[in-house]
Amino acid sequence: MMVEKPLRKEEIQAGSRPFQLVKYFSFTSLGVILVFTLVLSWVISNHARKVMLEQSEDYSLLLAENLNQQVFRSFVLPTLVRFGKIALSQPEQFAMLDRIVKNATQGLTTESVTIYDSSINIISYSTYPELVGKKDVGGVEYQKALKNKPSSQIVFSGSLWSLMPGALSVQCQLKTYIPFRQVSSSGTSSPQIMGVIEITQDLSKEYGAIIELQGRIILVSSIIMAVLFLVLRTIVSRGDRIMEIRATERLRLEEKLNQSEQLAQLGTMVATVSHEIKSPLGIVRSTAELLEKRIQKVAPGNEQLARIIVDETTRLNNIVMEFLDFAKPQEPKLSKVDVNSVVRRALQFIEPSAREKNVEVRAELEPGLAPIDLDQEMFYRALLNILVNGLQAMEDNGVLQVTTTVGGLAGAVTAMDGHLAQEPGVDGDILIPREPGTPGAVTAGTVKIMIRDNGKGMSAEMTEQIFKPFFTDKNRGTGLGLAISRNIIEHHHGTIEVESKEGEGTLFIIVLPAD
Repeated sequence: MMVEKPLRKEEIQAGSRPFQLVKYFSFTSLGVILVFTLVLSWVISNHARKVMLEQSEDYSLLLAENLNQQVFRSFVLPTLVRFGKIALSQPEQFAMLDRIVKNATQGLTTESVTIYDSSINIISYSTYPELVGKKDVGGVEYQKALKNKPSSQIVFSGSLWSLMPGALSVQCQLKTYIPFRQVSSSGTSSPQIMGVIEITQDLSKEYGAIIELQGRIILVSSIIMAVLFLVLRTIVSRGDRIMEIRATERLRLEEKLNQSEQLAQLGTMVATVSHEIKSPLGIVRSTAELLEKRIQKVAPGNEQLARIIVDETTRLNNIVMEFLDFAKPQEPKLSKVDVNSVVRRALQFIEPSAREKNVEVRAELEPGLAPIDLDQEMFYRALLNILVNGLQAMEDNGVLQVTTTVGGLAGAVTAMDGHLAQEPGVDGDILIPREPGTPGAVTAGTVKIMIRDNGKGMSAEMTEQIFKPFFTDKNRGTGLGLAISRNIIEHHHGTIEVESKEGEGTLFIIVLPAD
C-alpha cells in the first residue's frame, strides 16, 4: 500500500525559515529604536542642561562682577573711611553690607549671596544669617577663586521618575564662585583678592522644564516607534504568510514531482510485469477449463478443483488488467451516450451481489437527460468501481442510492447537524443550495451523479487518501479501483469528490460537462 505522506510542520517551517528571520529583525528593530529614543532624549536633555548651565553661569559672573563693584564702592571704601577697618561682626557694618547686597540683587533670580574671607575659609557674610561664621565650607571652588579662577558648581536632584505622581520634586542649584577684588577709580579690577563671592541661583524650574522635555521626547518617540513597529510587523506578517504559502506549495509540488517520478517508474515496471504474467495466466486458465471438462468425464464430482483454478486465474487476470489500466490509461473514445443508461447497466450488474447482502438499491434518475460525450465502456468501469466500493462498505440491510441531476438545479450535498443532507426527492430531505465552484456544486451545462451509501463511512484522513493509488483498507484488493475511476472521469474533463463521516456513510459526487 502506497500512501502520500502529509507535509510535516518541520518541513513547512524549514521552507519558510529564511523569511521568518525578518520576524527577528522586526524585534531587533524595536530594540534599536528604543535604544535610539533613549539616547536621543539623553543627548537633547544633556545639551539643554549644558546650555542652561552656560547661560546661568554667564549671568552669575556678570551679576558677581556688578556686585563686586557695588560692595567695594558702596561698602568697603566708606567703611574704611568711617571706621578705619572692616568688621562685619559689628551689627552696623553687617546691616550696611546686607542692605547694599539686597539692593544689588533685588528682582534678580538669586537665591543667596555669600562672601568668604580671603585669609581663612570662613563665611564673613551671607543673606542667610545662620551661615555666618561657618568655616571650611567653601570647598574646591573656594580655592580656585582665591587663585583668580572663577568656577561654577551645579547641584541637582530628580529624574524622569519625578514626572510620576507622588514622586519627589526636581531641585537644581547653580553656585558660582568669583574672587572679590579691589576696584580702581576707572572701574577696572585690581589683582589683589580680598575674598570670595558665592552666588547661588535656584534653577529648579528650568531643570524641571528640561526633564519634561526629555519625557515628551521619549513619549513622542515611543509612539512613533510603536507605529513603525506595527507597520513593520504587519508587512512582515503578511509577507511571511505569502512566503509560507509559497514554501508549502513548493514542497508539495516537489513531493508530487517525486511521487510522479516514482509512480512513472512503478507504472513501467507494472506494465512490464503484467504483460509477462497475462499470457501465462491465460494459458493456465484455458488449461484449467479443459481439465475441468475432462475431470467431469473421468472423475465426476472432483471438477471443483479445476473450477477453483479457473476462478482464481480470473481474479488474477482482473488484477493484472487493473495494473495495466493504471500503468497505461487509454484515451477515451467519445460518443454521445445517455448517462442514465450507463447507470442502469452498472446497477443491473451489482444487483445480484446487493441481493446477497440484503442491500436495497435505489435509483432516482433525472428523466430526459440529453446524451453527453462519453466513452461508454471506460465510464461504465469507473462507475462500477465506485458502486462496488459502496456495496463493500455496507453491512446487511443497507441502502445504496444513485441520483442523477442536470446542471441548473444547483443542488448540493453538505454536512448539516452531523448528517449528510440530500437532494430534493431523496428521502424527503430539504435542498441546501451551494455556490458554484464549491465541492459538489452543479453549474449550468453539467450532469451530476451522486452515489450514496449508509455504510461504515470514513475518517477525514481516509477521505483525503481514498483516491491515492494503492491505498486500501481492505484485506484484499490492489487499491487502484478508485484511482482508476478518478483518472477516467478526469479524462472526460469531469470531477469526482467524496464526503464521508464515520458511522454515517459515504457520498461520491461526479460532475461531468454536458456541452
